[in-house]
Amino acid sequence: MTPASIRDYLATTRSRYALASRALKHQILDELCATTGYTRKGAIRALNQQPVSTFNDRRGRPVVYPAAVRLALAALWEAAGYPWSHRLKAMLPLWLPWTAQRLMLAPESLRQLQAMSPRTMDRVLHDRRQALQRHLYGRTKPGTLLKQHIPLRTDRWDVTTPGFTEIDLVSHAGPLGESDCLFSLNLTDIHTTWVETRAVQGKTQRAICAALDEIRQALPFPLRGIDSDNGSEFINDHLWRYCHQHGIQFTRGRPYKKDDNAHIEQKNWTHVRKLVGWDRYATSEALAAMNDLYRQDLGRMMNLFQPSVKLLRRVRVGSRVRRLYDAPLTPLDRVVASEGIERARLEALQTLRQRLDPFALAEAIDRKLAQIHRLAVSGPNQLPLRPRRGRPFLIRSTWAQKGATHAASPR
Repeated sequence: MTPASIRDYLATTRSRYALASRALKHQILDELCATTGYTRKGAIRALNQQPVSTFNDRRGRPVVYPAAVRLALAALWEAAGYPWSHRLKAMLPLWLPWTAQRLMLAPESLRQLQAMSPRTMDRVLHDRRQALQRHLYGRTKPGTLLKQHIPLRTDRWDVTTPGFTEIDLVSHAGPLGESDCLFSLNLTDIHTTWVETRAVQGKTQRAICAALDEIRQALPFPLRGIDSDNGSEFINDHLWRYCHQHGIQFTRGRPYKKDDNAHIEQKNWTHVRKLVGWDRYATSEALAAMNDLYRQDLGRMMNLFQPSVKLLRRVRVGSRVRRLYDAPLTPLDRVVASEGIERARLEALQTLRQRLDPFALAEAIDRKLAQIHRLAVSGPNQLPLRPRRGRPFLIRSTWAQKGATHAASPR
């Protein structure tokens, strides 16, 4: 007999065995042993045990969120660039009005999506998050010119006003070591987490100063200080004189201590490397395409619609260290809460956020990233170094099958 036949035979015999007399039970056991090959003790245990529950009868918590809500959460998470669940929860008020239009969700589904906790979001997105991978590379040559004149900053950042920033360069050299490629100059404000990025051709002193001057004018607050690593692109007379002329405090981290610039190292991944990848870019067309992305859609997406968290303190609980963060807020909200900022400029940014569709921004970012990837320099020694992952602002085809808008086809 097959295992399925044995289970069916036991199911029909179990109730008869339970109600039978002692003499009849002996006959049932003899019949069962002869038919199935069980030993007598095995037959008794099989007849006395409870029937095995099926998958549909298993115990557990009922499913609260239907498939439509889980798919909507995944689409919003991917369109927003795979944020942490606490940041994803905080950005829902900004994204929900556009989510209802794009994904055609019912009011009840929107209510369930807004009621979902960050921990539940982690469970729903667990399988998708496992597919994401991370790679980091760097290429920095130490600088020595005027190094003794630029003070070290070894204490932790504890500023309460915007304008004190960290800066760094991200190389787009691919597998080659030449420096005639493009670089992304990345700057992040410590107090507000506002980020501005510009692409430059090479690491010349004039190109870095020109890009920094453009970033300074684009910031919604005055630039009061910069903190860099010890690369020669920063430790030079040109940048030193520029900071003195504009009243900018210039400090540097310790050599071989990346934690001194932990804020900008994180933004190098989330704002540059995760999107552009590790291909080589060296043409003027790629330079123009990158700057168009950085100045327009990407900057608006990250600064107006992407909440960030700041580490408040670390608490040791036994052998573990627990990190406590503040409430997730967008960089624009942190700027608005700061003092001494020009109100007219803030009101213009708030009006811009109200009329911008974040899903449309995500689609524009995808199109521009696809154009940038087509401009990567190819050659006999070029290796495919793009991130092995989907583009972070892509709304996948699940919603295209339901009639929702599908973006064109990078943590």
